[in-house]
Amino acid sequence: MEKLLEMKEICKSFGTNNVLKNVQFDLFAGEVHALIGENGAGKSTLMKILMGMYKKDSGSLSVLGSDEAYTNPDQALKAGVAMIHQELNPIPDMSVAENIFLGKEKRKWIFTSKKEQEKESKRYLDMLGIDLEPSVLMRELSVSEMQMVEIAKALSYGARIIIMDEPTSAISEKEAEKLFAIIRKLRSEGKGIIYITHRMEEIFQIADRLTVMRDGTYIGTVKASETSKDEIIKMMVGRD
Repeated sequence: MEKLLEMKEICKSFGTNNVLKNVQFDLFAGEVHALIGENGAGKSTLMKILMGMYKKDSGSLSVLGSDEAYTNPDQALKAGVAMIHQELNPIPDMSVAENIFLGKEKRKWIFTSKKEQEKESKRYLDMLGIDLEPSVLMRELSVSEMQMVEIAKALSYGARIIIMDEPTSAISEKEAEKLFAIIRKLRSEGKGIIYITHRMEEIFQIADRLTVMRDGTYIGTVKASETSKDEIIKMMVGRD
């Protein structure tokens, strides 16, 4: 199985506050790897290092087969690493297609080719099984639909690693099931999904493996099929 990501001995401090202490994490093609831990465990900081939002103090980082250290999220995205943030930030008065191609507009001469963007956007939406018109304004969509647009945008960049940060925090159970179906489809196509959540039941629905962090340290990685809710809670909090 192809390894898409390997992070070893990652350390990060802000002043005298050691936020990450020798953390490790890896990801294979065609898997969902859940990253879990209580608030303040260091999950977001680790992912921000991967996305180039923070610079690691030490440790090694290999992405898609080469040693990498992105300096900003745009660089990571163009390299095939995308993050669907918990707080979605679409441009509401732009269409679905315009949001998908924001920053990489398709042009005919000096003008943006609206028709071409909508055609391409429809292709990505269809790939995900999403019934949305590319011409619809983002402000008319539900939170769940906005998430789908963000996933389509990641695909438009050719992303092989997709980070989802608490993706079900603001959507219904029915919408979550639809999201899980899309995640399974992405997994079957060889994408690697990093799934950050605090909802224990979701881990056993969607994850192949899970890594637990506590107080900025790496606690362990286990297969979802070989562990239990009680064991995971013990790893998270350090006691039964």
